[in-house]
Amino acid sequence: MALKKKGRYWYGTGPQDVQAEMVRFSQLNGYPSTRFSASVCSCGNATFKLESDEDAGAARRSCAACGSVHLMGDSAQYADEAEFERHDCACSEQVFQLLSGVALYDGTNDVRWYYIGCLCVACQLVGVFADWKCEAGNADVFLAAT
Repeated sequence: MALKKKGRYWYGTGPQDVQAEMVRFSQLNGYPSTRFSASVCSCGNATFKLESDEDAGAARRSCAACGSVHLMGDSAQYADEAEFERHDCACSEQVFQLLSGVALYDGTNDVRWYYIGCLCVACQLVGVFADWKCEAGNADVFLAAT
């Protein structure tokens, strides 16, 4: 499905729609996201609650099925100073499919900016719920931890 705008929000049905919104958002931000990775829990579930602190540069997800908590990307380095805040959808739901995206420094595989895109499991709203400048090094290693 292609993204559809209803009012001031975008809606979709899957990771491809989250990626499309992330590309649009990141281009407007000046650091286009070019690499992506969907979050999947070790139990196999792909829906999560999300908390982040953009100032600290940290995010964590909690599996909606098993409750396992996972710090995303390089967030373990910044979690102690983070004041995590829960993300809620415009419909008040708190469970999302998550897609991480990164912008790279030109000519490298080094992370420059981190984006976390969400798809609400209740209403299908799609959006970038968190983003920040991120000096995380190798994008492959970083995205493997999302």
